[in-house]
Amino acid sequence: MLRPRRSYTQLRFSVRAPIRCSEDRRVRVHVVGCSPAWPNPGGAQSGYLVEEDGRRILLDCGPGVLPRLRRFEPWPRLDAIVITHFHLDHWGDLVPWAFGGLFGAGREQEPPELWLPHGGRETLHGLDPVLYANAILELFDVHEYEEATPFTTAGFDLIAYRMLHYALESYGLRVSDGDRTLAYSADSAPCDGLVELARDADLFLCEATLAQPESGIRGHLTADEALDAYQSSGARRFVVIHRPDELPLPDGVERAYDGLELDV
Repeated sequence: MLRPRRSYTQLRFSVRAPIRCSEDRRVRVHVVGCSPAWPNPGGAQSGYLVEEDGRRILLDCGPGVLPRLRRFEPWPRLDAIVITHFHLDHWGDLVPWAFGGLFGAGREQEPPELWLPHGGRETLHGLDPVLYANAILELFDVHEYEEATPFTTAGFDLIAYRMLHYALESYGLRVSDGDRTLAYSADSAPCDGLVELARDADLFLCEATLAQPESGIRGHLTADEALDAYQSSGARRFVVIHRPDELPLPDGVERAYDGLELDV
């Protein structure tokens, strides 16, 4: 028999960011990890826990996310995990999650749904020889989503927008409870899809990995480019993610950090 779920609003990720208790049903985002492809000091890579009224989904599951969640309960209790693309800093902790779910502390617990971009099962099969990725397919209830096609999990409505991220198929996610809307860029260079993703959202989590624009094929944003997308979108609140700690931000721009809690 599974134990009753404990709300992550009762927990603390860091002394800098106490996660407050709440009796209302607002949507909250807990920044589990927000480092770029190289971790910030002591940081986890991409993982954003969205919670409302005991329902929880995790957007991306990069290295460091699973151990950070395990600081608060023997094994994380989630309804769904949604992966935006197959760069390792956005999905790498699915491998240890699968082994723990099959053989370790998570084996008595029902696994969450796992939502992958179209073709995700085939991608994981191809990675099996080096990462034992078929364990992911064995553990999770795997689904695939399509670009611009709404899907529902754990009572949240989601839609995936294609981002410009080198030559890789990569998506930003728009998440709504029917009242409040979160836009999550994942990884993207400047593109029209990024602005549409964030259109009139209540909260826009947007990457800003770069100090200067890349030459040639693009995959990421500078802080100024992220700010331009926000200003064009009409989103109500803007928080920068996926940014190296050593890079500053313009005055007045919010920067995410591991343990930050945000109301949508």
